[in-house]
Amino acid sequence: MPPLTPQPTPALFTSLASLQAACQNLPGPNTAAQQAIAVREATLTKPAGSLGQLEQLTTWLGGWQGRATPVLEQVLCLVFAGNHGVVAQGVSPWPPEVTAQMVHNFQSGGAAINQLARIAGANLQVVPVAGLRPTADLTTAPALSEADFLAAVQTGYHAVPEQCDLLCLGEMGIGNTTAAAALAAGLFGGAGTLWAGRGTGLDDAGVQHKAHVIDTALRTHAGALTNPLETARTLGGFELAAMLGATLAARHKHIPVLLDGYVCTAAVAPLAKLHPHGLAHTWLAHCSAETGHARLAKHLGLSPLLSLGLRLGEASGATLAVPLLRAALACHTGMATFAQAAVTERV
Repeated sequence: MPPLTPQPTPALFTSLASLQAACQNLPGPNTAAQQAIAVREATLTKPAGSLGQLEQLTTWLGGWQGRATPVLEQVLCLVFAGNHGVVAQGVSPWPPEVTAQMVHNFQSGGAAINQLARIAGANLQVVPVAGLRPTADLTTAPALSEADFLAAVQTGYHAVPEQCDLLCLGEMGIGNTTAAAALAAGLFGGAGTLWAGRGTGLDDAGVQHKAHVIDTALRTHAGALTNPLETARTLGGFELAAMLGATLAARHKHIPVLLDGYVCTAAVAPLAKLHPHGLAHTWLAHCSAETGHARLAKHLGLSPLLSLGLRLGEASGATLAVPLLRAALACHTGMATFAQAAVTERV
């Protein structure tokens, strides 16, 4: 599984204003495809609506793919990796060099996501953002300069291919649950205690300290929190910005997206703040064990498919949901109609 090789690309976003315009100029789903799916669904040998969310998933897939018969032939799992200066504040029991070590593990096929992607029939690509250079410590300075933030968004945007049936998003980055919690708090309000969780294994005292660090960051950047993109720049990170860019690219390219856990959900939340249907092409794959994830999902109006107590990241939850989508599609395309099966329809 080779990593993506960075290629020179033209600047898509030359300013936060141009990025904001791109986030607010979003295409909708293909309603003709959705209607065609509904028509076929009504003829299948089952009571209407009896497959519940499986039926909704098929309609979602087809609407964003623009196909009356959705397909899942090209499924891509994108894992963005980044490092965080806030680790200097003691918010993680793991040292920052683990990020690079885990990227190597992904590339060698030894991580959980490698096994899950294989089972799901997904191609896995790992993107170390900005060469794994750490952000600034968000308690004392903006995590990213405007230039670095825009470059990271563009990295994510260009990582999404034109031909893709489904995108699974994930991340790796020691310290990134602190950035995610700070970003969620900056976007939706509340103290650090509402958003801080155990991350990769903090004890109770560690969680309290993490909440204090988040509160410090919120005070430091209070003046930037009126703009969602400024909030993401000051409180986020390289891999979070890249996930935002990838999700934006998927919308522009009519690709449905499965979101992973807390960090991934926080990373794309600015889209929902900038457009009332900014995350309509996404589905939350799971609700993680991180304290703030369920709260963040509620703020965004996202309903998770799975709740397995995961807190790994790596797009693990998103990739686990792919077989559910394959099952939904198999039922929609493979079931017989009432006429084909000579089954009497409901009167």
